Amino acid sequence: MEFPHDLKYTSTHEWIRMDGNRARVGVTSFAAQELSDVVYVDLPEVGKEVQAGQEVSVVESVKAASSIYAPLAGRVADVNTALKSNPALLNESCYQEGWIFELELTPGAPAQGLLTSKEYLKTLEGEK
Repeated sequence: MEFPHDLKYTSTHEWIRMDGNRARVGVTSFAAQELSDVVYVDLPEVGKEVQAGQEVSVVESVKAASSIYAPLAGRVADVNTALKSNPALLNESCYQEGWIFELELTPGAPAQGLLTSKEYLKTLEGEK
């Protein structure tokens, strides 16, 4: 499993790639491995306002369904429509082709609870 150093992470296994006032969100390689074969991704509606910690999406696999949470407050600016026809991208390329949604961040909203790759790895060790 890999956890790129240029990303931020959450304790609920989302990764965040910051780019100015936008944040691209997906699930970590740990989450993708735990889910196993993803068969469906319920994408959020573009334009939807979300709060940090709010459920935004659901990923279904042959093993389970898992909620995906907004790591930050903002408006859903884009979704990865490629996941509709090929949800396996989430397993095959979770940090690149398998991103789920992109947020336009609410100005001044706190960015609390985001973890570095080292901090995220420590949370995984605590789950074992």
